Amino acid sequence: MKRIEVNLSSLKDTKPHEYAVRFLFGGLATVVAGLIAKRFGPGVGGLFLAFPAIFPASATLIESHEKKRKAKICSDGRNRGRIAASLDSQGTSLGCIGLMAFAFVLWRWLNNHNAWLMIFVAAMVWLVIAYGLWAVRANRPRALYRLVGR
Repeated sequence: MKRIEVNLSSLKDTKPHEYAVRFLFGGLATVVAGLIAKRFGPGVGGLFLAFPAIFPASATLIESHEKKRKAKICSDGRNRGRIAASLDSQGTSLGCIGLMAFAFVLWRWLNNHNAWLMIFVAAMVWLVIAYGLWAVRANRPRALYRLVGR
């Protein structure tokens, strides 16, 4: 099984304006969620607030960083950049499924139980589901890739 790793070297590759793009996109998504909440109520607005606001900006940055890395060794990095962004999006999707479970736990039991306890339980549910889905995906047989044309 593959291990989850944190690669801090990518922090030095990210320029200040790229952080600004992420911040701006995240703030814009939050404002839109607030406007939706004002118009349709907090339940609907909260669904939009859960939108992974930073992901679209991050995916494009991941792709461009991979292209630059490959260009340094005189290689075309377009395909590598797309693959890296695709893998990141798969992880984001698995995390979002866990986030739905987090929201369900809070929606179902928050009113009748201690808030701190329910937030902790919901976070553990998110962690178990997101990690479990990641582990299943990581251990998927490679023959499956050939079947779907990867």
